[in-house]
Amino acid sequence: MDTAVAAPPTGVPATLRRLYFVRFAFAAAWAALLFATADTLGPLSTTLLLVYPLFDVAAAIVDVRSAQANDGPTAPLYANIAISSLTVLALALAATSGIPAVLRVWGAWAVTAGIVQLVAGAVRRRLGGQWPMIVSGAVSALAGISFATQAGADDPSLGSLAGYAFLGGVFFLVSAVRLGRGTRNPA
Repeated sequence: MDTAVAAPPTGVPATLRRLYFVRFAFAAAWAALLFATADTLGPLSTTLLLVYPLFDVAAAIVDVRSAQANDGPTAPLYANIAISSLTVLALALAATSGIPAVLRVWGAWAVTAGIVQLVAGAVRRRLGGQWPMIVSGAVSALAGISFATQAGADDPSLGSLAGYAFLGGVFFLVSAVRLGRGTRNPA
């Protein structure tokens, strides 16, 4: 019976690993597209801005389902879903006001989502591969503050958001690789 109870968590790292690889690929592609349109707030860049938190919601839903199936923690994931969903609405409104408003909203999202990611990583430490997520959450929170500061610059650009997304994707990639090591060498 103990073996049956211990078996489900081994599926969690595998599920997270796949999800983290997908998140890396998405972030890299999204960052490249946004960087190409970073100087203006047109239909393409606005669409990209809305798609990113929507993807975050979808990824968190996948993560919640995996966590529920394995009796894992879901509270931080539900918080992330709520925060990212509200961010989509706030970004849609901010996009009508210009790049500074978008940077402020994105900054607020980065701070709050970063804190949630840090907490989720800390709660999941026992699964392995979570230190990159903890560091990523802290970096996200700090980056959010810088986006709010950039909003007051003379010529603000969305380029920093592309760099932020790519760096976040790299953290997901590192975590996925670390999770893979954990599944090959069970402790």
